[in-house]
Amino acid sequence: MRRPLATTFLAGVLVSLGGIVMSACSQPAGAQGTNPPQVSRPQGPLAFAGALGHGALASGGRGGRMIYVTTLADRGPGSLRNCLEAQGARTCVFRVAGTIRFGTQVLIRNPNLTIAGQTAPGGGITLAHAGGRNGRTPLAIKGTQNVVVRHIRVRTDRNGGSLQSEDNFTIENSRWVILDHVSGSWARDEIVNGYGDNDHVTISHSIFSSGVPDHDKCALLASDPEDRQNLSFIGNICAHNGDRNPDLNFPSGSCVEVVNNVFYNATSRFTEVWEQFGGTAVAIVGNSYFAGPNTGNLAVGIARDRLDSKATARVYLWDNIFNGAFQETEGLGGALVTSPTCPLTHTPKSAANARVEAMISAGAFPRDVIDERVVEDVRNRTGMIGADNRVIPAAAAGAPYPDQDADGMDDRWEATNSANPRRADSWSDGDRDGWANFDEFLAYREAVVMQ
Repeated sequence: MRRPLATTFLAGVLVSLGGIVMSACSQPAGAQGTNPPQVSRPQGPLAFAGALGHGALASGGRGGRMIYVTTLADRGPGSLRNCLEAQGARTCVFRVAGTIRFGTQVLIRNPNLTIAGQTAPGGGITLAHAGGRNGRTPLAIKGTQNVVVRHIRVRTDRNGGSLQSEDNFTIENSRWVILDHVSGSWARDEIVNGYGDNDHVTISHSIFSSGVPDHDKCALLASDPEDRQNLSFIGNICAHNGDRNPDLNFPSGSCVEVVNNVFYNATSRFTEVWEQFGGTAVAIVGNSYFAGPNTGNLAVGIARDRLDSKATARVYLWDNIFNGAFQETEGLGGALVTSPTCPLTHTPKSAANARVEAMISAGAFPRDVIDERVVEDVRNRTGMIGADNRVIPAAAAGAPYPDQDADGMDDRWEATNSANPRRADSWSDGDRDGWANFDEFLAYREAVVMQ
């Protein structure tokens, strides 16, 4: 597949802006492993070009039908709910832009689903709930497998009936799941919550900001886990969340990687490593920990918590940046390891370059003013926890691309990219490069919305 335009653009920006973070202090050698991380990449067809992490082989809706989202209504013909609740392999293709507000919770239970937010016209898609007693987590993946979600925003601007059921994103008892280039904010519980028996999960290139006080949390990656898990948290921005940036509490035998993220303006703790479920094995590599206006000198960058410990955690640190008047690590004595317990799933970038890349490309695109403000806050060390007014900005409607053969692809793109605009050929490989036409089209659409 040709290198996406967005990737080419990003590489140039990284070269020109790479010095932005070089003034930060890198982690002292004594607080990191002595052996560089080893890498063992997933073997098999990737969910999309550039997919990373333990969930990278999730097949999503590949090979299935296209279901068109033609209305912002909660339910009925053409609604997103119809696509999410449908059976069989499927991809949600958007012909509208704006906010979809669920009156009652919709659960993603049926497997083999891709939510292709990059297909939306105009300003893209935001999910919310309608508030009141039935207001619940807008995007909940439960008891299923092979789900890929990209370029979707979740903004919970209204209070629902139960704080404990108001994440932005929930992954529960599911496997082979990818959240990539998504954005979430204003959760009253965690912005991202992993619960129960999950495995092979990737959360990547996303922006999770501004949880609602006094429970402002970025990510609880394992809650009441039932078995070992393989999970990747890669290239994300967590900003304006008091703690759980992220929270790691995994059973023995798990493989967890926290790589190339940007953590900004925590109050008490940034990253937390717990031992209640058998001792988390985690590689924390190439991350940036930056103080903000709410970060006091008692805050901790990477903290080990031994409450109700079942076994000693195994924490591998490499090339992390800490910048600000806070304690870099706490309680890691006896838990640090010289090499990661599990190989990384990909070669990490340096913390400095990863921060620049996240500022440019993390989150759902096209970016809305919420994400733009978060990025500016990280860049300028501004903003405050709890300062947001929780108002979803209006999205430009735009015009959907022409798709007369109803195969999910822009007819104009098909005409110049070895596909047939007069025949549904989503899953053919017109240029015989190993990628289906629709996979290549989605890479093209991503490049378009990220310009």
